[in-house]
Amino acid sequence: MSLSAQSAQDLAADSFAGQYRERGYTVLAAALRADEVQSLLDEAVRLFRGLSGPVIGLEPAQPGESDEDVLRRSLCMHFPHKLSALYMAALRHPTIVAVLTALIGPNVKAMQSMLFTKTEGKPGQAWHQDEFFIPTRDRSLTAAWIALDDATTENGCLWVLPGSHRAGVLYPDREHDDERFDCTVEAYGFPYLDGDAVAVEVPAGSVVLFDGYLLHRSLPNTAQHGMRRALVNHYMSAESLLPWMESVRHDPAGKADHRDIVLVAGIDPYAYKGTAQLVQPMIRPAREGGCLREDR
Repeated sequence: MSLSAQSAQDLAADSFAGQYRERGYTVLAAALRADEVQSLLDEAVRLFRGLSGPVIGLEPAQPGESDEDVLRRSLCMHFPHKLSALYMAALRHPTIVAVLTALIGPNVKAMQSMLFTKTEGKPGQAWHQDEFFIPTRDRSLTAAWIALDDATTENGCLWVLPGSHRAGVLYPDREHDDERFDCTVEAYGFPYLDGDAVAVEVPAGSVVLFDGYLLHRSLPNTAQHGMRRALVNHYMSAESLLPWMESVRHDPAGKADHRDIVLVAGIDPYAYKGTAQLVQPMIRPAREGGCLREDR
């Protein structure tokens, strides 16, 4: 007896969910069509040229400056979905959302998008857990890492420590002096070795979904030429409050709830609170390598 299309889709989502629960990540191969990827790449040029709206920290493009040179100046743009209908559509991409509802539940909201443009020679990020930066009250944080170029060990793909999410422990963090990585703090004190890590090499259009507690990092782009561009969106259960950013500073009752969110599936139980524009698109500057701090 043949399965209906919906039953096949449900089984596929369950398979991804099983991998995700066991390993802390799963890969959706060819989730985006080639034309969708190209549209996002073309739109990225407009975003980094400042043609789609103001971006904090964005340097104006110079007359005659090539698109590649414009992109090379930055490492990451936060919140491109606030400037672009294409990036908002990617936040709500039906293929991704279908699996997210299997992983998280029927009600899913997004709070962040990040557009990385890691060119040759640019650093990666040290071991870290996303829940350290975006805390949820129910451990539902999930990243969707969308490859806009083929991601390889040479150009700085993701590396993960499979199963490191299962303990539900946020490991301690510290500043570092490792020139392979940007200024983001590194996690340490966890019971894993670098040799336990797995490289997640994926072709453009693939999506890596991973748990907010999964330890992961990326290494520098050591390719002779070319970028490793990726769009990373963050999601969580709409039932959970989001104590993030300024919302946690003066909240002794533990009721803080960041409301600059986008509902991508189901209903928002806190819709009565409304939403607010609390964050603005901004640039994370590129560095030639290592962490350049004023205190050194």
